[in-house]
Amino acid sequence: MAVQHLTPQGMLQPVPYHHVAVGTGAKHVHVSGQVARQADGVPVAPGDLAGQVAQALRNTAVGLAGAGATFGDVLRLTFYVTRWAPEKIGDFMAGVEAVAEEIGLPAPMPPASLIGVEYLFEPDVLVEVEATAILD
Repeated sequence: MAVQHLTPQGMLQPVPYHHVAVGTGAKHVHVSGQVARQADGVPVAPGDLAGQVAQALRNTAVGLAGAGATFGDVLRLTFYVTRWAPEKIGDFMAGVEAVAEEIGLPAPMPPASLIGVEYLFEPDVLVEVEATAILD
């Protein structure tokens, strides 16, 4: 496998993701920011952070599969969440947990960042997910 995930001693533990990913493959896969939209553009789970996280991750899985990758090949995930506040973490993680088995998202997840933003490209979009993967 081209990706090794680890959390060295001395780094914050436990967290729902690994702190480090080492990639040794030659084929890089970058999945652009995915949101809670169906393929025809219809919004999924308006106003529901957990539901939007789940759908955005499903869409990310489709993008990875299109390149021959899975979440096991992911070096890094980046989540952008509108009007982030720490009390939203329960809903955010509920969305991750609701879909993890379905899409093959390992626990702990690959290295991840959650970035709070004021606004995404349309008012109903609460979360956007980017993925970077590497293949042999």
